[in-house]
Amino acid sequence: MRLIAFTRKNGGCALGARIDDKNLVDLTAAGLPDTLDELLRQGEAGMRAARDAAKQARHVMALDGIRHLPPVRHPAKAFAIGLNYVDHAAESNFEPPKHPVVFQRYPSSWVAHDEPLARPRVSAQFDYEAELVAVIGKGGRYIPKESALEHVAGYSLFNDGSVRDYQLRTNQWTLGKNFDASGSFGPEFVTADELPAGAKGLRIQCRLNGELMQDANTKDMIFDVATLVSVCSEAMALQPGDIIITGTPSGVGLARNPQVWMKPGDVCEVEVDGIGVLRNRVIDER
Repeated sequence: MRLIAFTRKNGGCALGARIDDKNLVDLTAAGLPDTLDELLRQGEAGMRAARDAAKQARHVMALDGIRHLPPVRHPAKAFAIGLNYVDHAAESNFEPPKHPVVFQRYPSSWVAHDEPLARPRVSAQFDYEAELVAVIGKGGRYIPKESALEHVAGYSLFNDGSVRDYQLRTNQWTLGKNFDASGSFGPEFVTADELPAGAKGLRIQCRLNGELMQDANTKDMIFDVATLVSVCSEAMALQPGDIIITGTPSGVGLARNPQVWMKPGDVCEVEVDGIGVLRNRVIDER
C-alpha cells in the first residue's frame, strides 16, 4: 500500500491511498484519520482498515494537482544517521564508524514533495543528500535486532539538505542540518510488505538538474535498518510515527572537485527503486 498525505482545496489535510498512476482513494473521506501519524497509532487495525478502504475505492480523486504534505506530520523523534555508507565516510575524510552516528532533524527543517527547498541567506554551501527513511509502526524499547523489522511500518524518501559551513563549524552537526525548509520528505509512504526486508538491495540516486550525482544501493549501508532501529531503541522508547533517516551515499557536493552547491532555479530529485521520486526546486530564502 502506498499512502500520500495531502492538502485539500479547502485547506484541510487528508490521507490517501494511491491505487494507480493517476488516482488515489481519499481515506479520510472514508472515515479514517487525516494523518499517517494517527493511522500508525491505531496499529494493525488501522492499516487493515486503510487497505479495505483502498480496495473499495469509493472516494477516488485524481493525483494531478494535489498538494503533498510530508508523509508523517509530527514525528516525536526524527533520527538522522551520518556516515552510513563506506564511500561517503571516505569522501568526508572519516573512518567508517563503529557505531551509528546519530543526530536529530526537526520538522521545521523539511518540506514536502514539490515544495521549494530554501537556500539560506547566510550561506551558499547548500548541499544535497539522498536518503531512505524508515518509519516506525510499532513502538518499543531495547528492541532486539532480530525482531527490529517487525517495528518498521514502511519507508519513504528524504533529501537531507545540509548547510555545510554551519554543519562543520563544530563537531556537532545539528545547526547545519536544521535550517528551515532545507530538506524534504516524501512523496509517499510505502508499506514494508511492498519492499525487500529492510528495504535492502534498492538502488538509491540523487539527480541535480537531471545530472546523476549519487548512485548507490541500500545494501551498502554500514548499519542496516534493523541495526538502526535496535540501537536507537536502546536510548529511548520508539513510538509509532518516529522516523529514521538512514544516511547518504557518496557523491555529495561538498566532496566534489570543484564543489557543487544547490542554487536557486535548480531541481533536485531523490529516487529509490520501488519507493518513488522526491522532487524539489531550490529558491533563495525569502
